[in-house]
Amino acid sequence: MNFFRGVMGGQAAGPQPSGAETIQKLCDRVASSTLLEDRRDAVRALKSLSKKYRMEVGTQAMEHLINILQTDRSDSEILGYALDTLYNLICNDEEEEQDESEDEAMQKQSDDLGAQFTEQFIQDPEHITLILSLLEEFDFHVRWPGVKLLTALLKNQGVQVQGIILVSPMGVSRLMDLLADSREVIRNDGLLLLQQLTKSNAAIQKIVAFESAFERLLDIITEEGSSDGGIVVEDCLLLLLNLLKNNSSNQNFFKEGSYIQRMKPWFEVGDDNSGWSAQKVTNLHLMLQLVRVMVSPVNSPGASASCQKSMYQCGLLQQLCTILMATGVPADILTETINTVSEVIRGSQVNQDYFASVNAPSNPPRPAIVVLLMSMVNERQPFVLRCAVLYCFQCFLYKNQKGQGEIVATLLPSTIDANSISAGQLLCGGLFSADSLSNWCASVALAHALQDNLTQKEQLLRVQLATSLGKPPVSLLQQCTNILSQGSKVQTRVGLLMLLCTWINNCPIAVTHFLHNQENVPFLTAQISENLGEDERLVQGLCALLLGICIFYNDNSLENYTKDKLKQLIEKRIGKENFVEKLGFITKHELYSRAAQKPQPVFLSPEQMLFDHEFTKLVKELEGVITKAVHKSSEDEKKEEDVKKTLEQHDNIVMQYKDLIREQDAQIQELKEQVATMTSQSEQMQTTVTQQLSQIQQHKDQYNIIKLKLGKDSQSQANSQADSQVNGLQTEELSQLREDLEELRQQHTLLQTQLSDKDALINTLRSETAEGSAASDNTEMLKELDALRSQVHSQATEIDQMKTERQELLRKAEAVSSEAVSSSDGSLDAAKMAEVESRLAAQTSETERLKEESKSLSKSRVDLDQQLAAATSTAAILQTEKAQLQTEVQESKKEQDDLLMLLADQDQKIHSLKLKLKALGEPVDDEDDLDARDQTDDDEEDDDEDED
Repeated sequence: MNFFRGVMGGQAAGPQPSGAETIQKLCDRVASSTLLEDRRDAVRALKSLSKKYRMEVGTQAMEHLINILQTDRSDSEILGYALDTLYNLICNDEEEEQDESEDEAMQKQSDDLGAQFTEQFIQDPEHITLILSLLEEFDFHVRWPGVKLLTALLKNQGVQVQGIILVSPMGVSRLMDLLADSREVIRNDGLLLLQQLTKSNAAIQKIVAFESAFERLLDIITEEGSSDGGIVVEDCLLLLLNLLKNNSSNQNFFKEGSYIQRMKPWFEVGDDNSGWSAQKVTNLHLMLQLVRVMVSPVNSPGASASCQKSMYQCGLLQQLCTILMATGVPADILTETINTVSEVIRGSQVNQDYFASVNAPSNPPRPAIVVLLMSMVNERQPFVLRCAVLYCFQCFLYKNQKGQGEIVATLLPSTIDANSISAGQLLCGGLFSADSLSNWCASVALAHALQDNLTQKEQLLRVQLATSLGKPPVSLLQQCTNILSQGSKVQTRVGLLMLLCTWINNCPIAVTHFLHNQENVPFLTAQISENLGEDERLVQGLCALLLGICIFYNDNSLENYTKDKLKQLIEKRIGKENFVEKLGFITKHELYSRAAQKPQPVFLSPEQMLFDHEFTKLVKELEGVITKAVHKSSEDEKKEEDVKKTLEQHDNIVMQYKDLIREQDAQIQELKEQVATMTSQSEQMQTTVTQQLSQIQQHKDQYNIIKLKLGKDSQSQANSQADSQVNGLQTEELSQLREDLEELRQQHTLLQTQLSDKDALINTLRSETAEGSAASDNTEMLKELDALRSQVHSQATEIDQMKTERQELLRKAEAVSSEAVSSSDGSLDAAKMAEVESRLAAQTSETERLKEESKSLSKSRVDLDQQLAAATSTAAILQTEKAQLQTEVQESKKEQDDLLMLLADQDQKIHSLKLKLKALGEPVDDEDDLDARDQTDDDEEDDDEDED
């Protein structure tokens, strides 16, 4: 301490030491002192000298200060002094330096010192890791200087320090903990540190976002009062912009985390909008920029569309439209709100439809689009506001054919309302205004109403304008060409030419209408062929583009202005090379490339408003095809037409093949799916089979192991009965054997019961078999039937014999009669005649009797045949039942044999178990065994008798 007072006190006699010498002594003190208090005082002195003697302290003390940070971690006070000293060396504090320096050279020298010391400090990446580890200290005197030092390092050498922090374990996480610090100064400086850390480093931005940065920052903004908050809200918003701008991953994470919904309360503006503070204007401006980042046209279309949908669903778009129509809103906030609404609705049909329905709070209510267009064509409105309104109108019509039709419809005669101002009237008024900027804006706005919409291009041809009293109305197309030919300002002519090119592009009917005016083509050729000044070159190029469109989309319906005649006119009046050169003036213009960069019209002054973003796309598309069309001859065109037809035919064939291939691909895909399904099923079945085989193998192994174990157990029991009697496990084995024996007895009883049931069934079957012997009666009946048949046959034979005899008698009687008639004496022997007659009568009566008997026998024969059929049927049924009974008997015998086999096995097991019990010294009842054997023998004898 005395040494320090001698160095710093200034009371010693003699010459005073210089600053460098004092710093050298302090450095030696820091390096050599063993007492912590001495080192602390020396570091405090270096801190006080570090601003005035920045070069000397930086060159001599930096290494010692870094050693202090490494060795004296236990003392927070000396760590704080060392960090503050390093911060003074590295930080380029403009205010402090401005006080110390007298000119810009000294300021530049100071900046160089900061960069030099920063580079020296980060040569060893471990120094940055050391600072990060010190930030874990909660002590205010360590943490706050550490935050400031790391921020200064990032400002001076951002890329290098970012790289070191990125590879440092938990480096970003430690810095994120600063946002949760309860001390506001550390939290606020932590925001500044994260701003520097996340600049232009997508990897760190992603890490910070996934460390819950969005949640914490939005909470801080809400706690600080949202748009009414102070500088902390501004810092949070700047950090959010760093994390989201040009980072699609973080934007998606922000949307998926439902953080867009939390932005809606930021834009709740009351009725009284007077007296906005500068900080509130800044905060709201940044909030609007944050919304635009999420829906920027440079984002992927899918991401922007998703965010636009979320903004509509949560009511954010409605809130922005409320600000748009509110009164008292500052001009710059209103302009930025218009730009924000423009990008929220751009390309989103739902949002565009909602915007079309918004009305301004006026009496009577007017659509917001009309109110905005009134500002656009009003030359007294600020230039940036007019540009914003034009951008909003362009975004409203972007890919919105419904909106385009509504705008064009306000110009058609059948829809014009004389009592209200429409969008079409405002555009026409701006188109023919004396203000060139209004002419240009109205021309571009009307061109966007026709962009890629052939229907509206044709509809606009119907628009008629009353130029003055007493003169017939002229078409809008003709009026545009009339103004063009009057030689107005360059900005007006450029706007009209862009409108005409967009209008007649890809619309042959509009081309015909344009060429129908005999003055248009001579005017264009005159403009292109003249050698005018630098300012007129752009107009010449646009005239060449317009004439080229007339050639390319010409349907040759006008005889005087066919494609060939226009080409000949260009070749004679202008020259093909000159025409192409003039056409190339458009893309060579310096403002062309600026307008082609992004859709929003951003110009430094009104005179620079010459090109529209969508028109630059049209020029790029048409320049090449027009050049080719001008150089082609009629023969080449015919060849091209033939080639086109051939290509169309080929295309049709190719399409057919493509359809066939698609169908085959679908079939192949379906078959592949079926194969995949079957393969999967096969694999599952294979797996199941494998599992079952494995289980079977396991069961086999277990069975073999148990079998071996039982064999070993029986052998060991036979060899060591005496040992087993005294063994402690004897009781358990005996119990197990008893249980097994009891179980076998129960099984034996059950089998005996089943056997008895089977015996009863067999006896029943036997009785049924005996009863079935009645079938033998059928045999006797059959025999009786055969006897009856033979008797009937014999009787029939007798009847036949009697018939034969009767016929013989009749024949004899006839012979006798003939003999009697032919006798000579004519007399008849009366006795013989009487005998014959009596015999005939007897034979006749006998014949009648036999006939009656034959009838009765025939009847009895029919009855016997019926009885025979019935008996035959009964016999067949009995035979079938007999076969079934025999089958059941055989099955019963087989089951009985199986039961006998089981009983034999059970007896064998019981016998073996009894032997084991006897070997173990247990009493065994032999009578049960004898009864069981006797019963088994009886059963066997019964089976033998049954078989006999």
